[in-house]
Amino acid sequence: MAGSQLDADAAGGQTRGCRRVVAIRKRKLKFHGRMMNNRQAFTVACTIVVLLSFAPLSEGGSTRVAVRGDQILVNDQPVKILGLRCSNALINDKTTADLIESLDLYRSYGINTVSVFLMGSRFGDVKGFLPDASLNPVYQERFERILRAADEKEMIVIVGCLYWSTSRAKEELAHWTQNDANQAIANTAMWLGSRDFTNVILDPDNEGMAVRAKKWSVEDFILAAKKVYPELVVANNTKQSPPNEDLNMHFGQPESGKPWFDSEATPGNAPGGYWGKFSKLTHQADEEFYNYSRVGRYTEEMKRDQLRQTRDEVEKYNGYVLASTWLQCGPRDGVGGPFTHPGGRSNLGSANAQNAPWNTDIDVLHPDAGILWWLEFVKDQYGPSVATIRE
Repeated sequence: MAGSQLDADAAGGQTRGCRRVVAIRKRKLKFHGRMMNNRQAFTVACTIVVLLSFAPLSEGGSTRVAVRGDQILVNDQPVKILGLRCSNALINDKTTADLIESLDLYRSYGINTVSVFLMGSRFGDVKGFLPDASLNPVYQERFERILRAADEKEMIVIVGCLYWSTSRAKEELAHWTQNDANQAIANTAMWLGSRDFTNVILDPDNEGMAVRAKKWSVEDFILAAKKVYPELVVANNTKQSPPNEDLNMHFGQPESGKPWFDSEATPGNAPGGYWGKFSKLTHQADEEFYNYSRVGRYTEEMKRDQLRQTRDEVEKYNGYVLASTWLQCGPRDGVGGPFTHPGGRSNLGSANAQNAPWNTDIDVLHPDAGILWWLEFVKDQYGPSVATIRE
């Protein structure tokens, strides 16, 4: 079923639920000592249904993330983040189920964190927010399944909110002001708090794309989240310097006395830039091609650089989250992504060999593409089957 139809069914179901509540309660209700008419009863019933939509379905909170000084804690123990950026995991029910099914495998390699975005990422276009800044119930339900599964496995989830850039996910949000965006962040935090999700780090704005394009304030985003869920760990992933973030990640600059890790780490030596010509060559030439090129492909030099980064940043900072076109690609143009299984070792030759497999038939999925090489390194370097890597 298409997402728009699911959204309509979800909205219609809530209204029908209100009518059922009113129909069941045929006796008159009192409000402040007065008898209510049918319209008042209907309004109260609808309010109850909306409130129940934020009521916990089951207990969460067995995995608790916190920040103390420059440390990230899980269940009061210092940890190093070792993660995978799975930003497009909400595209459909299958991509969500695939991620959940892969969590145990990730743990076996030493992965303790995944990141997922309510608005997806490039070529995903997940419309996780409705125009009124409320959460789209279809994507909210998918995300909730991931959060519960991760909580049971003592894993952290980075909950991404806004993904602006050229994404089509924002095409119905052009009217948004700072207040609308604040409300979207607050609604996300309220949902997480109402479900008692404590295994999360909130990323209000990926790479500061929204605050940069709309001249908004990430400080206001953080205030909005903290107002409704004070204990929530909220990150800064922008080039702004707010005073109220719990930690900084990726675009947020390392700051004395606060944790920092790269939440979107890629090789620094990809020919043409990893998120540039290396992965978008065909799309840049023809926007009708709506996916990445060279999905999951790495040269020998790129792999060496990524492994060096991993070692250095895990030692110096608070961890490392791998980002890859393998994990983030979209479904279109024969690719069928995103992928959650490790794939291959990407033994595709040197960047010095232009005719090597890394650079031929670049829009076809190569059988050795993948991130297995990085996962094996993490397992060898830090040990398998651990939910937390202690400092």
